[in-house]
Amino acid sequence: MPKLEVFAYIVGLILTIAIVLYVLMSYIITLPTRPITPTPTEIPTATTIPMERETVIVGDTVYLPLPRKMTNVTVEEAILWRRSIREYTSQPLTIHHLSMLLWAAYGVTETRWGLRASPSAGATYPLEIYVVVKDRGVVLEDGSYLEAGIYKYHVYTHTLKLVKKGDYTEDLYRAALNQEWVRDAAINIVVTAVFERTTRIYGERGRVRYVPMEVGHLGQNVYLMATAMELGTVVIGAFYDDEVSKILSAPPEEVPMYIIPVGIPKTLYRISFEEIQIYIERNRGR
Repeated sequence: MPKLEVFAYIVGLILTIAIVLYVLMSYIITLPTRPITPTPTEIPTATTIPMERETVIVGDTVYLPLPRKMTNVTVEEAILWRRSIREYTSQPLTIHHLSMLLWAAYGVTETRWGLRASPSAGATYPLEIYVVVKDRGVVLEDGSYLEAGIYKYHVYTHTLKLVKKGDYTEDLYRAALNQEWVRDAAINIVVTAVFERTTRIYGERGRVRYVPMEVGHLGQNVYLMATAMELGTVVIGAFYDDEVSKILSAPPEEVPMYIIPVGIPKTLYRISFEEIQIYIERNRGR
């Protein structure tokens, strides 16, 4: 074979390999990102979780009650009765309330890939969840109270990790422009975002569209679960970001996105489908 033909053959082979590698890499990049599998130290064992599977506190880790069916409210009813509720009694939430709120927000709903309750672009899951627990804000099964403090939710083990002790409700209230429902709620769920998890795949569109969409999905899930459990909640976006980050002791890459107070409502909102039907018919002119 002449040298020129050999050279052309080698160049063609290299180009073919390069094209194949490019196509494969493009395909791999567009695949949904698999969530990080929890390490063995994160997985509860039979020695830490009793057979009844209720709350267990080991050091700074709270093993929450496992997710379960809690209500007989239908999806239609939860949507019908969902309202922003800002007035709460001084009664605490139960640890089961807290468990289900966190699970509905971002908990695992699929066991092969660890997919979650809220949809996420490419399963990149950029959000992190904290809970600011008031003193005597959450009651445990034995009648004692969950220690006041700031906790971070760990999705794959359905646990809370204590970040720091103390009642930071007043600090959060001031950081949220003195909105009294933050101060009066039994707990405040605070959602932060690590934008890079999404932007590394989707670029700037992840920052301006996909992550904010995901925060909204999470907030609505909390609304609907709270409604089904006869709790009151409202989502808040007005706060000083730097102050909230400082209160949470959040790492610099996490950006605060939502504060979600939750409490026992002074008044439940209820309406019937018959009333909605009459309203619609009236607007149709019938």
